[in-house]
Amino acid sequence: MGFLDYLQGLKFTCDIDAVPEGTLIFPYEPLLRVKGPIVQAQILESVALNILNFQTLIATKASRIVAAAEGNTVVEFGMRRAQGIDGAISASRAAYIGGCHSTSHVLAGKLFNIPLQGTQAHSWIMAFEEERSAFKAFAKAFPHHSVFLIDTYEALQGIKNAIQVADSLKKEGFHLLGVRLDSGDLARLSIEVRELLDQAGYVKTAIMASNELDEHLIQDLKKQKATITIWGVGTHLVTAKDQPALDGVYKLTAIKKEGKPWEDKIKISEQKEKTTLPGLLQVRRFLHHDGSFLMDAIYDEKQVSFQGTVSVFNEDERRKIEKNYQYKDLLIPIFRKGKLVYTLPPLVKIRKKCQEDLALLPSSMRRLLNPELYFIGLENDLFHKRLQLLQKRSK
Repeated sequence: MGFLDYLQGLKFTCDIDAVPEGTLIFPYEPLLRVKGPIVQAQILESVALNILNFQTLIATKASRIVAAAEGNTVVEFGMRRAQGIDGAISASRAAYIGGCHSTSHVLAGKLFNIPLQGTQAHSWIMAFEEERSAFKAFAKAFPHHSVFLIDTYEALQGIKNAIQVADSLKKEGFHLLGVRLDSGDLARLSIEVRELLDQAGYVKTAIMASNELDEHLIQDLKKQKATITIWGVGTHLVTAKDQPALDGVYKLTAIKKEGKPWEDKIKISEQKEKTTLPGLLQVRRFLHHDGSFLMDAIYDEKQVSFQGTVSVFNEDERRKIEKNYQYKDLLIPIFRKGKLVYTLPPLVKIRKKCQEDLALLPSSMRRLLNPELYFIGLENDLFHKRLQLLQKRSK
């Protein structure tokens, strides 16, 4: 009960710095820095990791899928396969930041002002005696936003029925926005459906596809000359199915006792990636003259020179930092002494920031398979401090 009483009277007084949402980040870089009483900082661990790990993962997956779509519309379609209601909502938000154009998740659209896009369900089609009646009823309900689902029974007959219904409603001002394929050989069927639509004069009617899509399948379908221009991506996106967890960590890197200087801390592991960095960490992003990314250097704000130093992760890989390099530090103030000092931009601006950052990377770093690695290193002072602590702890 004493601890609960303490929590009841607890006043948040921490400073929090973070990388703004939409900013491109890379492995080993700190996304969030919390400075304050240790009990307060520790209470934040679980919620911070839950939010950062999941949404960063989904935004990353979305950006890969959008890249594979090569300018086509990508609709986040995953609410029914997401990990619970809360997971579905945060996945929709993150997917939009990562580049998806819209969502089928109505609540997420309402909460975050994400554009909504959807189609018929198979159950709608099956609730009617025959397919054309189902299409006609849907067209009456959505005369300007109808996307007919044509493969409940047989896709090529379905597109013929869709065209007949669209023809019969032309005088009423009906516009067939698109048709959707949800099964079968998507490449072959989309080509055949496109031919039938074009022959009937529906050259502007889009073909949408769904059914267990991911960036690799989308890329392959494009190579097969599929005529799909809208991609509904669900399970593989909102669960990041090929890598369903991001291993971000929240560790103590320095501690300051009353009346004493900061004492750096390091966690050591035989696994390189689990050995932490000490100090009050910040990320400095160096830029080419055109604003594109050159390299990142992680440094300790307590001790840094950047004067002719090299940024390194190991002795074999070094890069010199020239005095004339442009740069920006990524972690910015969010809370000061427990008070919010940051204004969160609209989600559409966060999404735009993500797209702008991606465009600053060369295409060799944006390819889906075997991308060129972006250089992330340790500022020289931090490199040697980490080395000293490792040597000290190994004795």
